[in-house]
Amino acid sequence: MGAKQVKNNNPIENAVIDRGLPENKDVNFDLFWQVWDMLEASYFDKSKVVYSEMIYGAVKGMVSSLGDPYTAFLTPGENKVVKEDLQGNFEGIGIEIGYRGNQLAVISPIPGSPAEKAGIKAGDFIIGIKDENKNIDKSTSGITLPQAVQDIRGPAGSKVTLAILREGREDALVVDVIRESINIPSVVLEYVGDDKEMAHVKLYKFGGETSAEWDETVYEIQKNKNTKAIILDVRNNGGGYLQAAVYIASDFLENGDTVVIEEDATGQTKEFKNEKIARLERYPVFVLINNGSASASEILAGALKDQLGATLVGQTTFGKGTIQEPISIEDGSGLHVTVARWLTPNKFWVNETGLDPDVTIEDNLETQEDEVLTETLKLIINEI
Repeated sequence: MGAKQVKNNNPIENAVIDRGLPENKDVNFDLFWQVWDMLEASYFDKSKVVYSEMIYGAVKGMVSSLGDPYTAFLTPGENKVVKEDLQGNFEGIGIEIGYRGNQLAVISPIPGSPAEKAGIKAGDFIIGIKDENKNIDKSTSGITLPQAVQDIRGPAGSKVTLAILREGREDALVVDVIRESINIPSVVLEYVGDDKEMAHVKLYKFGGETSAEWDETVYEIQKNKNTKAIILDVRNNGGGYLQAAVYIASDFLENGDTVVIEEDATGQTKEFKNEKIARLERYPVFVLINNGSASASEILAGALKDQLGATLVGQTTFGKGTIQEPISIEDGSGLHVTVARWLTPNKFWVNETGLDPDVTIEDNLETQEDEVLTETLKLIINEI
């Protein structure tokens, strides 16, 4: 092994040092230390030669070599941002982002967010990020999801500029967005229809508070004796915790019904089943979807479609069919690892294809009316 063995309080760096050269001689750590020594000796700005940052960069490169944009190493700062996302309180522009192939894309803008106000739409490809205050002006080619989130995130009142490619346009759009404080509830209930008998439940995310907020919503629905049907709206919901989707789906299914199937790299499967008494089983259920509905949203919609024959209304979903396990590291950093893929109860894999609606309709953003919701109300009246 090379001579450079600088130990400090960084557990990642010390782990590399302590492990030594692997028995597999095809893996040559001498190269790592040769480049390390060259940078330390030759790089002109010595203030940038920060050992901990060099190790973080090396680990990021190792993880990114897998070619899976959802498997990523997160520095402590990036890990903090991801945790804030799942809690729903942060400062930024209010978009869910993911990948189409290897290109960074907008899964969905949060309703009422700075991103939506600036005209950013689900399906937009983000090809560039610029922020003068953070000294960022970069292409998104090869960028990891945590890096992109951290670059786009920033203090309320500051500006970030995104270069965007949109289907149907040959030229790129350049969009300036002023960041704001974002506070996203998990669940919002309102009653719709002429007689206010249809429970429209908007699910914005599947985060740490979702199950508790869902319980409150279920209680309100049960109290209202006039409720005739439930409309679950996961449009522009980019997902979150699998268990939150299982928890919500279970309130509509029989005890023992499969909600989702997890399949690991060896082909071994694990079924997540309803293990509680369904509190909303007696209501007809309709699910509103679009191309911003991803991951946990697709798990919920797929379970209700396969097990209940629930009607899906809207547009084809995003198509994210893999499961990531977040692993915390003691210095505050984290590792998100793709550990499995998930299948609907009927063993359909949504990855890259998504779930197709039973009734296809697109909301016209030029009108104040929600055409998808209006069409769903008509369907309910015809079916119940």
